[in-house]
Amino acid sequence: MSLKPTPRPIAWPMLARQIHTVVGMVIAPSILMFAVTGGLQIFRLQESQPGYTPAPLIEKLGRVHKDQVFAMRAPRAPRPEPARPAGVAAPREAETPATPLSKTLLQWFFVLVSVGLFLSTLLGVWMGVTMGRLKTVARWSLLAGTVIPVAILLLP
Repeated sequence: MSLKPTPRPIAWPMLARQIHTVVGMVIAPSILMFAVTGGLQIFRLQESQPGYTPAPLIEKLGRVHKDQVFAMRAPRAPRPEPARPAGVAAPREAETPATPLSKTLLQWFFVLVSVGLFLSTLLGVWMGVTMGRLKTVARWSLLAGTVIPVAILLLP
């Protein structure tokens, strides 16, 4: 029998948890933004439609989500109507077809997924900044994950 002590194994689970905390804090602000803007885009709330104009912030965040640009889209010029011969009545506007039930159900399911992703990420951020040994590192990582994308968006 050997009296030699066994070497201590490397703490892989602890290292994995620390990496998960830091990486999670860096990407959490982007996940939160994508969850909110994605939830809004399911119903195209970032786009102007007849009778609806989105708030400028919603439109800008929608452009960040889709085009990686924080700016409002230039308004589109209305299409000119084709010339009609005299005496011909204007065509009636086509009625919008009813949305299929499957599409509506799937849209609402994805809204729930978006809310779940937002809340789950928020819970992870709270756990990261209030629990564990890496509270300070987690807070700095969260700040970096917030500042870096904003700074990049502000570059010309």
